[in-house]
Amino acid sequence: MKGFIYAMLVLALFVPAMATAATPLLVADFDSGIKPNNIGGDFGAWDRDPMDFSQTAIESFNSNKTRTGRGFCMRLDYDVDSPNPAYNGFWMKLNGSDVSKYDNFTFWVKGDEERGFATLFKVEMKNNRGEVGKYYVTGITDKWQKIEIPLTKIAGISDFTNMDEFVIVFEDWRASVKEGTVYFDDFQFE
Repeated sequence: MKGFIYAMLVLALFVPAMATAATPLLVADFDSGIKPNNIGGDFGAWDRDPMDFSQTAIESFNSNKTRTGRGFCMRLDYDVDSPNPAYNGFWMKLNGSDVSKYDNFTFWVKGDEERGFATLFKVEMKNNRGEVGKYYVTGITDKWQKIEIPLTKIAGISDFTNMDEFVIVFEDWRASVKEGTVYFDDFQFE
C-alpha cells in the first residue's frame, strides 16, 4: 500500500509539470522544398554589399545531404573572402511569434566535407521592439549535430513575446574557412 501511495504522490507532482511543458514550435523543417517556412514566414540569403561580387551567400534546398534521408534541408553557400569587409548569411522571419514560454532555440547543422566550412558563426535574434540579441555557435563539424541555444544566453533580447526574425551571420574576420557550405535543418523553439 505504501508503494501505491508513493507512486500516486510522484504522479501528482510530476504529471502537471510535464503537461505544462510547451509543445515545440517548429519554425522550418524544409521538407516541402518550397517557401514559406512552417509558420508562414519568408527566408533567404543576404549579403553585406550586394554590389561586391567577391562576397556572396546563396541558399538552396538540398535533398542529398538531409539528416533523416527524406525531404530537404537548407544548403547555404557563403563566401566572405573579399578584399573589402565581408559578412553575409541567412535570415528567416518569425512573424511575431511569442516564444517566451520556450527555453531554447534549436536546429541541426553540418558542414560540407568537400567544399569546407566555417566552424563558427553568429546567430542573431530580433524582436519587434527593435532589440537584437547575439549568440556564437562553435564546434561545427561535417556530421549532423543538434545545436541548443538557451534563450537566456541571447544577449540583447529582453522580450521574447513578439519575435521578428533570426539571422545566421558568417563574418570574414571570424570564419576559419572563408568560402564554404553549411547545411541546416529543423529550426525550432523548445
